[in-house]
Amino acid sequence: MEKTSDMICLFDVDGTLTAPRKIITDEMSEFMFQVRKNVTCGLVGGSDLNKIAEQLGGMDAVMQFDYVFSENGLVAHKKGGDILAKQSIQNYMGEEKLQRFINFALRYMSELSLPVKRGTFIEFRSGLINVCPVGRSCSQEERDQFGEYDKEHNIRKKFVAKLEEEFSDMGLVFSIGGQISFDVFPKGWDKTYCLRFIEKDFKNIHFFGDKTSKGGNDCEIFEDSRTIGYTVTSPEDTKAKLKTLLCI
Repeated sequence: MEKTSDMICLFDVDGTLTAPRKIITDEMSEFMFQVRKNVTCGLVGGSDLNKIAEQLGGMDAVMQFDYVFSENGLVAHKKGGDILAKQSIQNYMGEEKLQRFINFALRYMSELSLPVKRGTFIEFRSGLINVCPVGRSCSQEERDQFGEYDKEHNIRKKFVAKLEEEFSDMGLVFSIGGQISFDVFPKGWDKTYCLRFIEKDFKNIHFFGDKTSKGGNDCEIFEDSRTIGYTVTSPEDTKAKLKTLLCI
């Protein structure tokens, strides 16, 4: 089919184009290559650009997409690597509030008892703070272990509820995504932030994501009136829904 000029498809990464924190399969990569021939495509990830590139086969592969919105779109690139915009949570919050938040989160995590704990519990990104109770340096096995433990004990949900109570005056949003962490950012800095870069150029904006229920990091963009949202359960489900949408 001829490439549709007024349509764009936006994709979450974890659980949508790849299994959580896994590398995209050759089959899915080839399928997305074919999709990009039919429709304009963009990535919308909560992770930073380097982590997205790791999952999708390297920076060259990522920049084949027409748009790349890392950190919920706070860092935005066009095809080929041209940067559209970059926002800073440090400038927004200021050092005093930032340290108050980080100190509280670290104290809370110090009192958690988990199957394992590793390193990098707070990751500071351009547009958001990533909080990880188990530690981002955990192995894949430990990541999977925490994911199952969290499903049973709601470690992240309880943590987020405590932060919402403590920092209700800061205008922050807490978004759970992936297996092991959650993101913290100012209200309005969720994945809908990326829509400002494309809403005037595309009549139909289709979004595919797996964490579309309340509290998930795909919820806001999934429910936004400017998008047509699709809840997916795996890369295979994304593939099936794209085949139906694009008739390929």
